[in-house]
Amino acid sequence: MGKVYTGASTSIDGYVSGPDFSGFDKLFAWYEAGDVAFTVPTGAMTVHLTPASAAHFGGLIQATGALVVGRKLYDFTNGWGGRHPMGVHTVVLTHRPLEDNEHFTFVTGGIEEAVAVAQKHAGDRGVGLNSGEIARQAIDAGLVDEIFLDLVPVILGGGTPFFAPGKGYELDGPISVVESTSVTHLRYKVKYGADVEGGAVAADLRGSVHES
Repeated sequence: MGKVYTGASTSIDGYVSGPDFSGFDKLFAWYEAGDVAFTVPTGAMTVHLTPASAAHFGGLIQATGALVVGRKLYDFTNGWGGRHPMGVHTVVLTHRPLEDNEHFTFVTGGIEEAVAVAQKHAGDRGVGLNSGEIARQAIDAGLVDEIFLDLVPVILGGGTPFFAPGKGYELDGPISVVESTSVTHLRYKVKYGADVEGGAVAADLRGSVHES
């Protein structure tokens, strides 16, 4: 079974879209920042990446066997015209399910069920999660192994955050850094429970500060 990850193009101030779903031209400018023509698996679009971004993006696609998204994104893209551009099965977590088909499964039972269904479709490959509320629910359920950031040098000032508000977490990394034009691709490992180190040290440091 592959890893469960969430990832997105995000601004320096942590937004995956600007106010009123704006800013996508800035967040995805790196898709046209190079000379390497890269066609997505379904053939739905061709982008032009730098060699570094093409290697990163291609590796991510090869490692991904299924996706979990929310109904809001599904509706916003009009269901990607019938199939997600990555060419993998997509699980839609929703309170308003549609009829399942060969490319989409609609799940109403919560994030755990959605990820489990996606893992069955993914086989040995990984499962990618939509950012925002889907990412928040999954990380709070302890399901996210890694976080991918396509960090774009822009400040949007507001909009939709990468993670919906909630708990905080420590991360290991970056365990991978790929520098490119108009973007830096970063990868982190999520630390849960016993994986979290340094809590006692931090407490000791706080105590020392208060005593001094």
